[in-house]
Amino acid sequence: MKKWQTMLSAGMAATMLLAGCGSSSDGESSGSDGSKGSVYYLNFKPEQDEAWQNLAKKYTEEKGVDVKVVTAASGNYETTLMSEMGKSGAPTLFQVNGPIGLKNWEDYAYNLKGTPVFDQLTSDSYALYNGDDDVAAIAYCIESYGLIVNEKLLKEAGYTVDDIKSFDDLKKVADDIASRKDELGFTAFTSAGMDGSSDWRYKTHLANMPIYFEYKDKEINSSEAIEGKYLDEYRKIFDLYITDSTVPGKDLAAKTGDDSRNEFEQGKAVFYQNGSWEYTNLKDAGMDTNELTMIPIYFGVGDEENQGLCTGTENYWVVNNEASEEDIQATLDFMNWCVTSEEGTKAMADEMGFVIPFKDAKKSDNVFVTKDQKMTEEGKTPISWAFTTIPSEEWKNGVGSALTAYAADPTDGNWDKVKTAFVDGWKTEYDLTNEK
Repeated sequence: MKKWQTMLSAGMAATMLLAGCGSSSDGESSGSDGSKGSVYYLNFKPEQDEAWQNLAKKYTEEKGVDVKVVTAASGNYETTLMSEMGKSGAPTLFQVNGPIGLKNWEDYAYNLKGTPVFDQLTSDSYALYNGDDDVAAIAYCIESYGLIVNEKLLKEAGYTVDDIKSFDDLKKVADDIASRKDELGFTAFTSAGMDGSSDWRYKTHLANMPIYFEYKDKEINSSEAIEGKYLDEYRKIFDLYITDSTVPGKDLAAKTGDDSRNEFEQGKAVFYQNGSWEYTNLKDAGMDTNELTMIPIYFGVGDEENQGLCTGTENYWVVNNEASEEDIQATLDFMNWCVTSEEGTKAMADEMGFVIPFKDAKKSDNVFVTKDQKMTEEGKTPISWAFTTIPSEEWKNGVGSALTAYAADPTDGNWDKVKTAFVDGWKTEYDLTNEK
C-alpha cells in the first residue's frame, strides 16, 4: 500500500474545492491528436491559477498537447492531492513542500536525474533526493516573504523604512501609527486573518521565525522535538499584528487572505505580511510599485541590523511515475518548456512573480525579488525556510487554532495553549509521522 493511502480518513468524503480546469475533463492519457501524451498539473498556488491556465493554453496551441491545470483551494492541497491520486487519470505533475512532504509521495516520484529540466537547474541543491542517485523532486521557484510596506503611507505617518531596523523600531512605529489611525486614516497592519485562506501566514510563515532561530542556536536543520525557546518573541510580534490592526482580534477568525490584501490595496494599513508572490496582484490592483517595498520580519533576536528577508522554497515539482510513458514524457517536455522558452520564463517571472532556479531564467521586475537580491548583495543574512521541516499539517492546524483563540482573547492562559500546540504538538506529530 502506498504511504499516502494510510492517511485517508472519513474526512476525505468531504467535497474538495477545485478551481480552474483546463481543456481536458476526462483525465484520459491522450493528446489532441490521439497519439501524444497529455499533462495534468495539480497546482498548489491559487494566486497563480490564472497565469498557469494561460500558460497551459499557450503550450497546447503551440505544441498540440493537452495540458490540464487544476488548482487546489487554499489550505487543501494535500487532501486534494490524495483525492486526485486515487482516481483514474491522476495528476502527472504535482507538488511537495520539501523533505517532509516528500515522505508521503516518494513512492510516486519519477526519477528526474538526467532529464532536460533537471539539467537546467543552476544547482543540484534545488533538488530533493530519494537515495543517493534518485532525484525525486526539483524546486521550480525561489520566493521571499516579509513585511510588505506602503512607503507612501509610512511617509505620511512621518517615517521611512530606514527608521525600522529592529523589532523595537517596528513596535515603536506601528504603535504610534495605530494610536493615530483616526487622524491618519489608516493603521499599521492589515488583518491577521485566521481563516484557512490566510492562517498559513502565521501558523507556518511567522512560525518559521522561532523555529529558525532555535535551529540556528543548535546548528541543526531539523529536529524531532522543539523547545520553544523563542515563543515569547513569537507572541510579541503576533501581539503587534492583532493590536495595531485594521480589525479587533475577536474578528480575525473569519478574516480571509483576500480581506487582508484588499485592506492593503485600499490604503487602510502600512504593513502587510506576505511574499514576493503577491507582487502581480498588487500591481494589477493599481498600486504604484515604486511605493512598495519589503522589510524583514524583525523578531528581536540575533543581529537584526543584518537580517534579510525569509527566502527559500516549498515548491517542488514531482512527476507521477504511475502515469503512462507517453504522459510522463509529455509532462517532462512541458516542464522543460516552462523553464526554457521565452513564453514560459516570461510568464513565470512577470505574471507569477517567480525567481526560478534554472539557467534560462528571465530577470524578474518584481520589486520584492529585487529587494531580496539587494539585501543579500549588501551582506544581509536571509532567513531560511525552516518551516519545511514542520512534522505535519496537523501540527500547523493545532497551532493555528490556538492562535485564533488567543487573538480573540489574548490572555496568558490562551498563550500557554499556543505553547502546548507548538511544543507538545511537534513531538506528537513527529512521532506519528515517523512510526516504523
